[in-house]
Amino acid sequence: MHTTIHPKRSSARILFTSVFGPYARDDEFGSRAINPMELYHNQVTRSQGPFSLRMFHRSWGIMMIQENISAPSTLLDFPTLEQFARELAAHRYDVVGISSIIVNVGKAREMCRMVRTLSPESVIVVGGHVTAIPGIEKIVDADFCVKGDGISWMRRYLGEDETAPIRHPDIVSGFGHRALGLRMPLRKGSTAATIIPSVGCPMGCNFCTTSAFFGGKGKFLNFYETGGELFDLMCRMESRLKVQSFFMMDENFLLYRKRAIELLERMRQAEKSWELYVFSSANAIRKYTIEELIGLGVSWVWMGLESKGAQYAKLADTDTIELCRSLHENGIKLLGSTIVGLEHHTPENIREEIEYAVSHGTDFHQFMLYTPVPGTPLHQEMAREGKLLDVDLADIHGQYKFNFRHEAISGEESKRFLDWAFWRDFERNGPSLYRFCRTTFEGWKRYHDHPERRIRERFEREVKALKSAYSGVLWAMERHLRDSNDAVSRQIHAFRRELENEFGSITRLTGSVLGPLLLWLTKLEEKRLARGWTYEPKMIVERRNWAAG
Repeated sequence: MHTTIHPKRSSARILFTSVFGPYARDDEFGSRAINPMELYHNQVTRSQGPFSLRMFHRSWGIMMIQENISAPSTLLDFPTLEQFARELAAHRYDVVGISSIIVNVGKAREMCRMVRTLSPESVIVVGGHVTAIPGIEKIVDADFCVKGDGISWMRRYLGEDETAPIRHPDIVSGFGHRALGLRMPLRKGSTAATIIPSVGCPMGCNFCTTSAFFGGKGKFLNFYETGGELFDLMCRMESRLKVQSFFMMDENFLLYRKRAIELLERMRQAEKSWELYVFSSANAIRKYTIEELIGLGVSWVWMGLESKGAQYAKLADTDTIELCRSLHENGIKLLGSTIVGLEHHTPENIREEIEYAVSHGTDFHQFMLYTPVPGTPLHQEMAREGKLLDVDLADIHGQYKFNFRHEAISGEESKRFLDWAFWRDFERNGPSLYRFCRTTFEGWKRYHDHPERRIRERFEREVKALKSAYSGVLWAMERHLRDSNDAVSRQIHAFRRELENEFGSITRLTGSVLGPLLLWLTKLEEKRLARGWTYEPKMIVERRNWAAG
């Protein structure tokens, strides 16, 4: 822990910034076309063409730090180099904080160089996962490289109380939503608020960057210890952002049962009809009854499936296929995550393992290559064994090729197997938006007559779009897939008919009127993507405790 305190303490003017764009292209700073600034399209729905779910997410870490200091500050999210330079020239900053992940280390280095040139009196602080790179201090010209909890570090650096309660910023979980070539119209409250209850994960899987970054196995940092604290925060966000849904950005939210059950009791007492989107390990989910999950408002779960042959503790003694089936029957959407290229994988067994993953029928499915990322126990182990390859840091992201010597699978093969996994999931299960609709409908059928009003209201709210706009989406999907995947097209047709029979003429009419327009937009989007079209986020500027000067 450093003992330095900035001479201006809380009067220091601070610039927080993410690394610069554009992102979805190959450039000399480490951006890669294969690794755009779109988490879902990049890692989950990337083989689904015009049906891929596309959106951007803010840089939540620097948002949290900015909210928890009293110094005057500016936050730039997604600036270009030119915009970053203009901001440095327009204001005299005492501190410049740059947040980066490992693959963007080249961008962080270039931004440090620019600060030294354009604002030489500024102290440079680099944070984020990029600081897990061994020898990062020699790669970027920064005064401080901060690993782990940036809030406490910055509070100490400014001479503020690092033990003060955490103030949570108002965060909307995503923006710029697109699908079928159409930017989804968003009204205030239609996108979930993001809440960060804790960072790190005590499960400590050897490949996990988040767990390693915040202390490793058995360690994590709780910002909110009780369900009551979370409930009060959610009420505040409900009022300010007009939301009823919350994305709990916690590596294993359901693992902390006492906190979750306290939150459930407060929700029941206040009759809150909320939806929760959570990360959870399979063994944590099994600690709850379906009634508790539904009462808590769990609507969507990101769950690590990893591999049929994996020996991770979070999967111990769990029939994941049966677990997925049970959750789906109760309207809980799933994003399964599978690792391709584990050490026991071979060209002979890997397709069977991928087929097993796909057989879960999750609404969304992330596939990632087994990747020793700097800072993780897996990276340290492979370094000791001499298995690491000389690979550009910009290409160590799990969506390209191995960065280590696998005993049975080459780097080129790893990419082919990863690409095949995405293709196979789409070919067998269809577009994720269709699966999402189907699971939503299953939940509504089971719970629309539930005795608790707040639960009835939640499922009625979730199914609302199925009665109108999504009937057109399904119509377009069905027609578009007729030639390329007739089996899935027929499944979508049967599901659409079921919706029409349940919800009547308005649903039928909406599908027939809106569907042809969406089909036309889908074909246009497909042509754009074939020409190499990409999406980029626009810069966001936020100033806090700010006086011009």
